[in-house]
Amino acid sequence: MSARNFNYDTKDIWQKDIDHHIHPWTDFSTFKETGSLVVAESEGNYIYDSDGNKFLDGIGGLWCVNIGYGRDEMAQAMADQARRMTYYSSFGHHTTVPAAELAAKLAELAPGNLNHVMFGTGGSMANDTAVRMIHFYFNQLGKKTKKKIITRTDGYHGSTYLAMTLTGIDFDHIGFDLAPDLVHRVSNPNPYRRPDGMSVDDFLEFLIQELEDKILELGPDNVAAFFADPVMGAGGVIVPPEGYHQRALDVCHKYGMLYVADEVVTAFGRLGHFFASESVFGMVPDIITSAKGLTSAYAPLSATIISDEIYDVISKPQCEGGMFTHGFTYSGHPVCCAAALKNIEIIERENICGHILDVGPYLEEQLNTLRDLPIVGDVRGKCFMMCVENVADKETKELLPPEAAVGNRIADACEKRGVIVRPIAHLNVLSPPLTLTRDQIDFMVKTLRDGIIEVQEGLKKDGYWNG
Repeated sequence: MSARNFNYDTKDIWQKDIDHHIHPWTDFSTFKETGSLVVAESEGNYIYDSDGNKFLDGIGGLWCVNIGYGRDEMAQAMADQARRMTYYSSFGHHTTVPAAELAAKLAELAPGNLNHVMFGTGGSMANDTAVRMIHFYFNQLGKKTKKKIITRTDGYHGSTYLAMTLTGIDFDHIGFDLAPDLVHRVSNPNPYRRPDGMSVDDFLEFLIQELEDKILELGPDNVAAFFADPVMGAGGVIVPPEGYHQRALDVCHKYGMLYVADEVVTAFGRLGHFFASESVFGMVPDIITSAKGLTSAYAPLSATIISDEIYDVISKPQCEGGMFTHGFTYSGHPVCCAAALKNIEIIERENICGHILDVGPYLEEQLNTLRDLPIVGDVRGKCFMMCVENVADKETKELLPPEAAVGNRIADACEKRGVIVRPIAHLNVLSPPLTLTRDQIDFMVKTLRDGIIEVQEGLKKDGYWNG
C-alpha cells in the first residue's frame, strides 16, 4: 500500500469513534478493543485511510458507489442545487425541479408501466414504503384481509422494524423483536445448497411449488405480496435457477398478489442494466424498490416505483377529505435528487452499463479461477455482484466452525494487501465500483488468492481445518 501525506490525527479520530459512534452491524465486544479503519479520502476506485494508506475498494462502499469516488461534477451538481434551492417539503401540493425531473426519468428507465415514484432516503425506507402502499392498496380495494407478506430465507430487505421483519436472515434477528405474524418465509433459491441428488430443474420446480403451497396454506385472501431481490445480496449473492422470477411472478398474479422486486443493490448498472428485473430476468414486477446506486452513494436517496394500476387505486380518496398519509420530511430532497440526476447522466454518457456487460464476465471468469483453492467451495454471482463461499470440505460442503471466522480472516488478509472485501460469516462478497478495470480486477483476484492461501495456513495452525 502506498502512502500519502495526510494531516489527520488518526489516534484522536479513532478514540472519538470508539467512545461515541454507534456502528451498524458491529460486534462491540471486539470493536471496543480494535476500533475502526478511519477512511478519510477517496478517488476513482480507491479509498485512503487517515494515515494515507491506499486500498482498492472491492465492495463499492456497501454495494453502492457505482460510478466511483471523487467525481467533481457530482459535487458541483449538489452544490449548485444547494445554492439554488437547498430544501423544500414535497408534502401536499409542493414539489421541486429535481424531484419532478428525477421521477420522470425513473419512470422512463423502469420496465413496463412502473411510472410513479415515491422517494425516501434508503433501501429500508423504500421497502417499508412498499409494504404500507400494498396494505393501503388492498384496503382501497376492499380486500382488508390481504396483509401477509412472503419473503425468502436469507433474503435481506433492510433494518427498520418493518424491513427487518421482511428480512429472512436469522442471525440479524437475534436480540431484536419482529412482527412475526406479518411475514412468512419460503426457501432460499440457492442452487449450490439444493438438496443432495436434486437437479437444478427439479430444484426450480420445488421452489415454485413451495411458494404456491405457502400461499394456499396462508389463504390467498390473506396474502398481499411476495418480496424478492433479483440476486440476493447480503444473504449470499444467490442467483436463482433460470426462470425462477418469471415463474414466481406468475404464481403471485394467479392468486391476486403483488410482486415486489427489491432492486436496492441490482439497479443502476450493477448487472449491466438500469434495472435487472426485465433486462436480466425477463419479468416486470408490480413494484421496484431501489436506493444505493441511485446516487452512487453521493447522497442518501431511495425510490419506490409502482405501476399505473397500483397508483390508480391509491390515488383515489378513501373518504371525504381523505389523503395519502405516508411520507417523510426528506422525500424527494432536492439536493439528493440533483445528485441522482447527475449520476444517471454519467452512467448513460459513459456507457457504464455497456462496460459492465463487457468487463463483468471477465470478473466472473477470474474469480472462478479461485475454485482450485481447497477451502473455496463456490464462486457465484453476476457481473459486478459476486461471492466466494468458503468451506471445510468441498465434497460435503461442510462449513468451517463459526469461531474460525474465515470470512473475517480473509477480509483482514486482503486489507493488509491493499484490497477491501466484505466478510459475511463464511462468505466474502465483492461489489466494486462499476468503473473497475481489467488490471484492477487482476490485482483484486490475485490479492484474494494470496489472502486465502495465507488464511488456509492459519486455519491449520489454529486447529480449525485439517487441509
